[in-house]
This record gives sequence, C-alpha cells and structure tokens, in this order.
Amino acid sequence: MTIDKSWTTIRRHGSSNEFWNGLQHFLQMANPFVNDRGFIKCSCRRCLNNASHQLEDLESHIFRNGFMFGYNQWIHHGELATANAGTTVAGPSGGIHERDEMFDVLDDIISEDADEDAVGGPSSNEQYDDLFAALRSELYPGVSSFSSLNFLVKLMHLKVLNKWTNKSFDELLKLLKLAFPKIDLVESYYEAKKLMTKMGLGYRSIHVCKNDCALFWKENSLIDTCPVCSESRWKLQSGKRSGKNVPHKVLRYFPVGPRLKRLFATSKTAKLMRWHSTGKSKDNDVMRHPVDGKSWQEFDKWHPQFAGDVRNIRLGLAADGFNPFGNMSLSYSMWPVVLTTYNLPPWICMKAEYLMLSLLIPGPQSPGKDIDVFLRPLIDELKELWVHGLDTRDAAYENGVFRMRAALLWTVNDFPARSSLSGWSGQGYRACPTCNEDTPSMRVIGKTAYFGHRRFLPTNHHW
Repeated sequence: MTIDKSWTTIRRHGSSNEFWNGLQHFLQMANPFVNDRGFIKCSCRRCLNNASHQLEDLESHIFRNGFMFGYNQWIHHGELATANAGTTVAGPSGGIHERDEMFDVLDDIISEDADEDAVGGPSSNEQYDDLFAALRSELYPGVSSFSSLNFLVKLMHLKVLNKWTNKSFDELLKLLKLAFPKIDLVESYYEAKKLMTKMGLGYRSIHVCKNDCALFWKENSLIDTCPVCSESRWKLQSGKRSGKNVPHKVLRYFPVGPRLKRLFATSKTAKLMRWHSTGKSKDNDVMRHPVDGKSWQEFDKWHPQFAGDVRNIRLGLAADGFNPFGNMSLSYSMWPVVLTTYNLPPWICMKAEYLMLSLLIPGPQSPGKDIDVFLRPLIDELKELWVHGLDTRDAAYENGVFRMRAALLWTVNDFPARSSLSGWSGQGYRACPTCNEDTPSMRVIGKTAYFGHRRFLPTNHHW
C-alpha cells in the first residue's frame, strides 16, 4: 500500500490535525517493530534516529520537535520499499531486508552519521540512496537470499583475500554479465569501489612532491609546484605536461575517526572497548596488557579528564618498510602506518581485523627523515581527536551519544624505524635513545663502540 508522508513536512505541526493523524498512523506502523524492551528509534528532529524511546515518548518527541528531515524511507519503523512498485509495509519476518546482513551494516553507518548529516536541512541521507537501491535489488530475478549489495561486498572481499588484480575483477564481472544477462551487478571495479566508498571503506589520495618536501594538501592543494623546491607536481614528458595530469607520488590516507566511531556502533564491540577498565591484572607482578604498566597509570594521573571516561581511546602506532613486489632484487620500499586500539582485550587488539591502516607511504625509497611530511594528515586528525573529539553513538547503552577522544600512547617499531619517527639518529656516537647527548661511545678499529653500561646497575650489584 502507498504511505502518505506529506504530514512530515508540515511546519506548524503542533496545531495541525493532518500532522497528528499522520503521526498516529506512523506509530501504528512502528508498533510491531519495537524491541524486546519496548524501545524503538526516535525520528524527531532532535534524536535523529540516534536515540531509542518507548512509543509514548516517541509520540511526544515527534509532536513537540517535528519529524526529522531526510528520513524518507522508514527502515527502522517497518517500511520496505520494492525496487519497481510503490511503497509497501513488511511484516516483522518478511522481505529480503530482514534476512540480508547488509541491512544491519547500513543501519550502523547511518546511525553514526545521522547527527552530522541530518542537522539543518532536508535530504540528509541522499548519499546512501545508491546503497539502499543496491540493497533493495535482488541479485537475480527470483533470488531473494542475496541482494545485489551483499553479493558485491562478498565479491570484493574475495578479491582482497586472493589478491585478484583490478583487470581480473573486471573480466569476472563481464563473464557474470554474459552468463547471467539479468544479473543486477556493477559494470567494473571502478564502479564497485565508488559504491564501497559510501560505506566508509574509502581513502583519500594526497599528492606528494617528487622530493618528499611537502604535500599538495589543504593550503597547497591547488598549486602545481612544490612550495619548497619548486618542482612540478606532475610528471612531465620532454619538459611538458602530458595530456592527463599524473602526479609523481600519491599518499593514501585512511581517516581514523570514522573507523573509531564504528567500534562503538555495535553493542558487542562497544562493550569490549571498556575492557581495559575492568580487565586489569590483579597480580601486581604480572603484566598481560599495557593497562597494567606504569606508563598507562602515569598517563591517567597526568590527564584525569581524559581518563575519566573509559570509552576514550588509547592508540599505538606501528610503522616499517616492506617490498610490496616480493622481489628482493628490486629495490623498493613502501611504508604502511598502522594503528592498534589498546582499549580492547589482549586476545583481540592485535588481531588483523582490529588493526587500522592509516597511511600508505609510497616508495621507491624509504621516507627517512622526511617521514614527518607524510605523517601530517594523521597527526592533524590525532590532534583533533585529542583536543575536540567526535560525537559518537554508543550502541552498548540506549541514548548513548558521547564525545569520544583519542590519544596516541606508544609507537612500535624497530631501531631504524624509530630513528625515522623520532628524528634521533640510530647510528653514530649518539645513537642511544635514552642517553641521547650523553651516550658514552668511542671509535674502536673502524667501528663505534658503546660502554658504561654498568652505571645502570645498583651500586651494590656484584658486577
């Protein structure tokens, strides 16, 4: 049946019979979809589907504050739109959406972004229209167990696991289109990647100077020459720019904030993010997690406001170079910068699925002392997370929206990488990261020798 939603746009809703009648119909439609505690998401202009209330409170909220802008498909309140027909209402156990796991994924994504996208204007969820269209669409006529979006996500996952090339992925899509002419699938890997980007799985490409002097980012994003060495931003052929602008180097930056927010988007991981406050070792002589160490405890003493909310995030950073081609005869060094979340328990925080790639620094040479140039986007975001934080929905509690902050506590790296990150050389007479200027060293037969180690022992030690 067709649902009349014109009442949601009435401005003087407090004195409108049409608004009141529409609201009553909305509540009747939503009633079968309350959870086991009697709560359902509130679609008023203040809660924006971030908070959940009982139906009586839902009625008063919407009547008092008005219906939220942009919520045109009532996915949280029982509506199921078909691909070609008018709007219909699904029962609690019916429809492809109720069985498709991607429905819950989009629910989490929209709930995260509702407070940012929906304030101040209509059509707040337009960026998700393509995703909902792919979710509503059957993969093939008569196949209701797979939506087009679900199949594409699984196909992209197989591509990553098995290291398919972009070309092979395009060829596979062509074969599927040829074998199944009615299949609802994207035409190319490029289109698939654009769709995945809307799910928060994308990255930002930032051009870099040929000599690693600066990033063409923010204040330098529109210029064509390096502000430090005046080198051209683009590759040149015979001293002239080619028809298509091709940058010398491209830094891939994966924003950290949205992924940290997603850790709180499901109740399971949101509860695990509090583990560090309850899972400390009871034995003072045993350290099974960084929370048991003195550094963590000292940090909490120095920053009591940050430590006051156990949901604030402690991060560790790891960086090192590797050869992506697996050919040791080819000299190429690419540097990934990875973040790990120490709020999680020790059996989870080091698993691959909880490690976050934040930067992919291009080669062919190691960035060396210029690594600070490449780290700038990450450092700027970490500063923002430390000073201001992000409004985040906490799925572990009803109505749980809090200001999430984050701090980088440690770096994990070998000695050469430590030299690059800290700016203190790991070679020569002053290589010790602890002694620094006071490193005791001397030249012995063409090599640097370090001595004076016994000074760190107790005065009554037998050595």
